[in-house]
This record gives sequence, structure tokens and C-alpha cells, in this order.
Amino acid sequence: MNRTRIILVGGFLGAGKTTFIWKVAERLIAGGKRVGLVTNDQAPELVDSELLRHQQLSVSEVAGSCFCCNFNGFTDAVKTVRQEAKADIVMAEPVGSCADLSATILQPLKKYWNTELDVSPLTVLADPSRLESILHAGRGGLHEDAAYIFGKQLEEADIIAITKTDTLSPEHLAQLKAETKAAFPKSSVMAVCALSGEGMEEWLTEVTTKTEAGTRLLDIDYDRYAHGEAVLGWLNGTVNLSSPQPEEWDGFLNTLMLQLKDVFEREALPVGHVKVIAENGKHYSIGNITGADRMLTLREGAGKSTNLRLIINARVECSPEHLDHLVRDTLIHSIDGRYNDKVDAWRYLQPGRPNPTHRFDSVV
Repeated sequence: MNRTRIILVGGFLGAGKTTFIWKVAERLIAGGKRVGLVTNDQAPELVDSELLRHQQLSVSEVAGSCFCCNFNGFTDAVKTVRQEAKADIVMAEPVGSCADLSATILQPLKKYWNTELDVSPLTVLADPSRLESILHAGRGGLHEDAAYIFGKQLEEADIIAITKTDTLSPEHLAQLKAETKAAFPKSSVMAVCALSGEGMEEWLTEVTTKTEAGTRLLDIDYDRYAHGEAVLGWLNGTVNLSSPQPEEWDGFLNTLMLQLKDVFEREALPVGHVKVIAENGKHYSIGNITGADRMLTLREGAGKSTNLRLIINARVECSPEHLDHLVRDTLIHSIDGRYNDKVDAWRYLQPGRPNPTHRFDSVV
């Protein structure tokens, strides 16, 4: 089999990683490349994987641990999607709260997989409002140890890609790029927008031609890192709804997302992200709540039917038990006795301490 290029796209929760790799995959496929994707989460039932499958993309998922703590599971997933898609390029999306990727993922790949894989520079996507806060000694609406993780992600990045540039004026973006470069002079700094395509070709050229990957190793406090992950409650759930009469499901999802947003605002809970996909066969709609300002976005298209499958992923700064209580109560309130519901899967947890399979102390 020919060599495959592997591109890791990291970044903190809510940075827009999944939309970004979806749009990149579309561009690569349009250019004649075969592409595979690897997603990652601390638990199964992942909205990101389901969304990417709806785009007819080849996806493999590593669930139950981060890439670094299950390196063999990660490489098995790479191998699977590489073979299934006969992939020229594999893009991998680590858990949003994961850092230290240079020492735990990139160096092992360069040492043990150097005959099969070309490893691209590590990209870290950065939400502009969260990035700007961190650059000005703020916390981006996060607990100080969660903000510490985001800062470490930026510090080890070969490429920092500022996302959602359509939300910034040209002057504001230029200033933010300059400030980011000043703070992280060893990283390339780019600006990208998945929806408009701005900066995407420049970024693609960088990651598909260069092989200087993981050029630095972090000095990272694993106690702070572990606590920064543990302050977030994680919830993944799948629920099937049925209605006596055909229902317009976009309206239901809109109501659910607005009510979730109101609950987190009322309790002043920082949100990493809350993602919901509402599936009606091949039709689906997506709702996202991200960031300190709990910004809500919706993409509609679930259509009308008597049945709906909901997948809910929530990462919120509170205990897992409290998050479970809030999401369950909000879902019940949104259903309001109009539909029958059946829970297929429901997990809430607090991430355990990171325990990498490998952690290199020098750059390969």
C-alpha cells in the first residue's frame, strides 16, 4: 500500500474542528484524493462521527479514551480507515481537552510508523473570542485549569489556525493574528473559515507538503492537566422519539437547544460544547452551543416524520451528575408528553487522569 499522509487537527472544545475537517475532506475529494477520518471521545455515541458519516465519508472512531492514552487503538483506527478508504490522507480529530500531542502521538508516529505514514505539522484550531481572552491573560470563560490546557495546546502547535474568521472585521483579525504570533513565535499563524473557505487552500498547502511535525515538546503539569479535564462534566446520550402524527423535527430541535442554552445561562455554567444531531433517516439537523457566550447555531434539515433519533453530546463545567440532571430535565420538558421516548444509550462521566501509552522526552 502507498504511503499515507496523516494530519492531526486539535483545538479546545468548540473551536469548530469537525466542521473544519468535513470541509477540508470535501476539498480534498474534489481534487481527486481519497480521504479517511478518525474521531475521538471519552465515550461512544459521538455526534461528530455521525455528522461525518452523513457526508458519505469513511470514519473510524476511538471511543472511551483519548488518542494518547490508547495509542494502539488510535493506530488501529488509522489502519482501518486507511484500508477501507484506500486513503491518500487520513485526518484525525483528538478530544478537545487533549494536550501534549507532540510527545504522545506525533513522536511515536514518526518513530514507529515512519515507513507507512507521512506526519503533517500539528494544527491547533482556536476560537477567536477564546484565543483573544487567553492572549490578554484571561481564561476564555473557562476554569483556570481548563484554560491552562488550551494555552498548552497553543504552545505546542506547529500551526495555530484562527477559526470563524467571518465573525471578525479584517482589522480585528489582523490584530489578533499579530498578537498570536507575538505570543507564540515558533508557530505558524493562519486564519481559516470552514464555511466561506477563507484560508483553507493556504492551510492545505502547508499540511500536505511539509513534514516538520511535532517540533517542540511541552513542559506540562499533569496534575493541572488532569484537573482541567475533570472540571468538565461529559454526557453522551442517544434517544429515539416517536410521534402519533408526522412531526416537523427542526422545530423540536430548535426548542430543545434554546431551552438548553437558557438552562446553562441561568446557572452561569461555562460550556465547552453542547452538540445535538436530530436524525430522520438520511435527513438531519444539527444544533451547537459553544463558548463562554453560549453561542447557539442551528443547521436545519431533519424534515417531517413520525420517528426521530437524537444524539446528544454535552461538555459543561459542572459535575457529571448535575449535567445529567439538567439535560434530562430539559429533554423531558421539551418532549412535554407529545412523543414516546426510548433511551438507547446514556452515559455521563468525569474524565480520568491522562495516562499516555507513550511519552517521548525528545523530538524524533
